[in-house]
Parts: sequence; C-alpha cells; structure tokens
Amino acid sequence: MPQQLPLFDRPDADADTAARAVRSPPLAPLLPALPLAAIEFVRTPRARRYILRIRPDGSLRVTVPRWGSKREARDFVARQERWIARERDRVLQEHGSRDWHDGSEIWLRGERVRLVVAPSPAGMTIAYGERRLSVLPGANIRHAIEADLRRLAHAELEPRLRELAARHDLQPGRISIRNQRSRWGSCARAGNIALNFRLVQMPPEIRDYVLLHELMHLRQQNHSSRFWRLVEQACPGFKDAERWLRIQGKALF
Repeated sequence: MPQQLPLFDRPDADADTAARAVRSPPLAPLLPALPLAAIEFVRTPRARRYILRIRPDGSLRVTVPRWGSKREARDFVARQERWIARERDRVLQEHGSRDWHDGSEIWLRGERVRLVVAPSPAGMTIAYGERRLSVLPGANIRHAIEADLRRLAHAELEPRLRELAARHDLQPGRISIRNQRSRWGSCARAGNIALNFRLVQMPPEIRDYVLLHELMHLRQQNHSSRFWRLVEQACPGFKDAERWLRIQGKALF
C-alpha cells in the first residue's frame, strides 16, 4: 500500500541534496544568514555521503557519514551556500510562517484550540485548551508550546501504547518520544518503538491507529500485504485514519 510523507517508516525526502565532501579545502565560513544554532549535525552510520535537508522551519539538518567529521561537514555546508539559501527561501515560502502568537490556532487531541498569550509579572502566560504554562519574557511561543506537548506526550502515549499492546498480547521494548520530522512512529527489530510527540495533537482514533500500526510491526517487520491484514484486523478503520494523516497531518508540522 503506497505511503505519503509524513507517515511512518520512510526516510526524509523533502529538500535534499547530496555530494561527497572533499577533504582538502580549509574550513570555510558558515552561512551569514543561517546561525549555527539553526544547523543540526547528525552522524548516521549507514550514510555514505554528506546530506543536506532544509526543514519546514528553515533550519538545516546535515547528515554526517560514519567516516566523516564535523569540520568537513561545515566545509560542505559552506560550499553549498547558494543552494541552501535558495532552497531555504523556497521551503519557507511553501510552508508559510511557522511562528505562533496570541490568536493562533493549533491542534490538541483532534480539536482546533486558540492560543491566548498574556503578560504576567514573571514574563508571559500561555493557554491553549486546558493547558497552561508560564514562560520568560521574549520566549519563543511555539518552542514553549511544543516543549509542553512533548511533556504531555510522555505522560499519555506510553501508557496508551502499552494498554493497546496488552489487548493484542504484544510486548514492546523501550518506548521513546521524539521530535520526528517525517514519520509518525517507527518500530525497530529489537521491539523498541519511537513515537512522534505530535500524536497528542491528533484525534484519539487517529493516534490509536498510529500506535497499532507500530505494534503490528512487532509481528511483521515490513509493509507487506500480511502486515496490512494485521493492521486491518486491529484497526478496521485504518484507511480513514491514513486519509486524515495525509490531508490533515501536514498541518501539525
């Protein structure tokens, strides 16, 4: 069954370029328009080359192969300055403004809720749905809310996953909550399951489908027809859930 990003077990595929790093040139300056804090270097043992990806928020992910170094990765970034600037402009324009502010609407447990941001003696208070948090003056509102959503995800997703696992006589291994950019969840062959914290923003039935999808990988580590039969047995409405993820899911990023 064909999948579309952002879904489950597929690699990042938007705004990528790849080339082998040349080891000899000296370290070049980083992009003046892209602060170092907006660049994430990720070492991936299976990678065979340096890879650049512009994320929807305009930050840059640099995949570093096992044999590479951060110095060479920074050189590679500097050599690709024109491509990065051009691609960053395109991605930001395509995805629009990613800032959240007073009056913005976001998803929480399948409902659209409005952000209420107000000054307080210590900084600002942020309210959305039943959630309330206090932040320091000048804090990034989106970052603060996403940190709160991650806390909510830690509190809700693992217990729900284990509850569903018990119903189907399954025993997952370690469960982690991540800020995944192009998948809703993943299941390793060892039985460890990673879940995207944004699952707490979905309707409960869509969230449960993602959890069941990953749990079925404990029985079938692929997306074969047998796997999809297992999914359908566990979640008969999975096609509607997949449709929601394809159409509405992108808004969560």
